This record gives sequence, structure tokens and C-alpha cells, in this order.
Amino acid sequence: MGLFEFLLLLLIAGICGSIGQSIAGYSRGGCTVSIVVGFIGALLGTFLSRQLDLPDLLNITIGGSQFPIIWSIIGSVIFVVIIGLLTRRSAG
Repeated sequence: MGLFEFLLLLLIAGICGSIGQSIAGYSRGGCTVSIVVGFIGALLGTFLSRQLDLPDLLNITIGGSQFPIIWSIIGSVIFVVIIGLLTRRSAG
């Protein structure tokens, strides 16, 4: 995987992470957090799809590696919701 493919993979992960954060209503962090959330979402979403025997949806092949777009967004939403519940602070 070359530099261009790596940067493209980071960009796609960042977009998926940002979409997941927007759906879940989580707005902390910047570009780096979105990229990390996108990659964790891809891992979590792919794990869930395999456990539930669901098909791969909208995979993009970059530099020989496949990146699952839909499962990354779904996994990002789940991950962000869990993080939001764990870091919730009481108002008052």
C-alpha cells in the first residue's frame, strides 16, 4: 500500500467516523478522532456482521485492502453511543 492509498483510506475512515458521530449526536474531537472512530467502527461493524451472518455492504478496495463503508458507519454509531453512555456526566 502506497502513500496515496493510505491517505485515501484515512480520508474514507474519517468520513465514515464523522457520519457515525453525527448520527449518534457526539461532537467531541476533530479529524483525528473521526478517523479513529471510523477505523474502530469498521472493526466493530465487520465483527458484528460476521457474527450475525450478514452480507458485506459497499466494500471499497484500496491498495489490496477492503474497507466496509456501511458496516464502518454502523459500527461507529454503536461505538460512539457506548462511549457517550460511559462518559455521560450528570448536570447540576
